[in-house]
Amino acid sequence: MGYQHLVTIRKGEPAYDPVLDTVRPVERELVKVRGKGKEWSCCFFEEKSSSCTIYEHRPLECRLLKCWDTSALEGVVGRNTIVRADIINSHDPIIELIEMHERECPYQEVEELISNLSRETDKSKTLARLNELVRKDLAIRFYAISELGLREEFELFIFGRPLFKVLSSRGIPVHSA
Repeated sequence: MGYQHLVTIRKGEPAYDPVLDTVRPVERELVKVRGKGKEWSCCFFEEKSSSCTIYEHRPLECRLLKCWDTSALEGVVGRNTIVRADIINSHDPIIELIEMHERECPYQEVEELISNLSRETDKSKTLARLNELVRKDLAIRFYAISELGLREEFELFIFGRPLFKVLSSRGIPVHSA
């Protein structure tokens, strides 16, 4: 399993909580196995044979998952989770860029701005700030790929989902230009 198979869910980003059976903001950063397609299914699941392509080497979360009894998995949700810093070499320059991304495009602020949109009559300042955050997010990603040589398939692991995708999935129009 490589970085291209992982996605980071940033602290505060809404994600499905299997214990509470609801979508809610995550309390800490999570690194998850990436899905595929519009209907989420594991990138290692082979539809034709209805099997896992890495079954012998699957991660703990998958080993504990039994669709008919989720108690083992629920018992470890949110405990001892790995974050990007656990996986990336501490001397890798991408660590500094991840930290800058977290400072410049804080997910907590994104959620606060989204919440403000529902309460405001004049949404122009809030939308302008969201657009600014989208531009910063894309600029940092572009820099990592073009200047640092980050492979594009590692982007979702390194930075999480692009903010313009997060916002558009929630019906919020943004313009990055």
